[in-house]
Amino acid sequence: MNTKYFIISSFLLMSLLSGCTANKNTVNGNSTVLTGGDLLFQTGFEGTSKMVPRTRNEAGVESHHYETDDIVGVDNTLADHNDFVKDLDENPKAGEFFVEYTGGDSTKRYVKIIPEIGNPKNHVLQFWLNDWWLATENQKKARIQADIYNIKSGFKEFHQSVRVFLNDDFKALEKYPSPITWLTISEFWNNEWWVTTEKYGFRVTLGIGKPTAAESKLHFILNAEDAGQKEVWNDNDHSAVEVPIGKWFTMNYYYKEGNDKTGRFYMTITPEGEKEQVVFDVTGFTHNTYDPAPNGVTGYSPLKLYTSKELVQFMKDQNKTLQIFWDDFKLWRNK
Repeated sequence: MNTKYFIISSFLLMSLLSGCTANKNTVNGNSTVLTGGDLLFQTGFEGTSKMVPRTRNEAGVESHHYETDDIVGVDNTLADHNDFVKDLDENPKAGEFFVEYTGGDSTKRYVKIIPEIGNPKNHVLQFWLNDWWLATENQKKARIQADIYNIKSGFKEFHQSVRVFLNDDFKALEKYPSPITWLTISEFWNNEWWVTTEKYGFRVTLGIGKPTAAESKLHFILNAEDAGQKEVWNDNDHSAVEVPIGKWFTMNYYYKEGNDKTGRFYMTITPEGEKEQVVFDVTGFTHNTYDPAPNGVTGYSPLKLYTSKELVQFMKDQNKTLQIFWDDFKLWRNK
């Protein structure tokens, strides 16, 4: 069946890198972008899934990572691809899964598998963050993240789906007295620029933002950087799609390695009971702009909560706590 879509394209010329562009396309109903692929892993955090202290061999995990936990077990409510160890850690097509804090302690942050509030028969992964601490590079900040690192053969094309719930305390950020440019919820490395032998580091960062100091709704933000935090492109113009707060939504995204003509990042959200909405459709570099032989995403944080001392302190002063609940995580390699 032939289907026609109306595509509105805009082009962003970045002064930092001559000739690098990001083509940002808003495509209504183009859900075919997110179909197909080789299912690597899925979990609803049910069955024997549980948090445990991390005891795996740390060889190959970069030295800046510390304060880690693990999730093990099998979600036997799903038919297959449901084992944290077999389908991720020991799978040559995947990578090693663990939870990372980069400092702090359980009074400031934690990750737990808990019964969903209001629906105790369902289990979810809870990220809880209420303070900041002295972390890497002598910086004061706050971070929780679930990582898939040491990917044996880099992801050149992959698709992820996850259900997300932001607690009502996030609404306080609508009155944050500055623009919000740093509240990361997912991060992709192609490749990790902190590795001393890596010449061509690159990062795509997905976050939540607020455009001005004035009171306003929260929106998703996205940018890409070469090593040294040299921005290549961004899509931070705060589209009409607001971040749902106090309501479950499904977040789908698709990442394809490529240059300014062939790279792509596509993301939709589907709030519970509502239609799917396209948030990002970017054509642009998804690997380092100087890399002569890109080899895919070698590590990424599919679930993350990472922000500044100032933002966390603002929440703390109002007796608010940043909490994200995650459920029904699925990962496909290729399209």
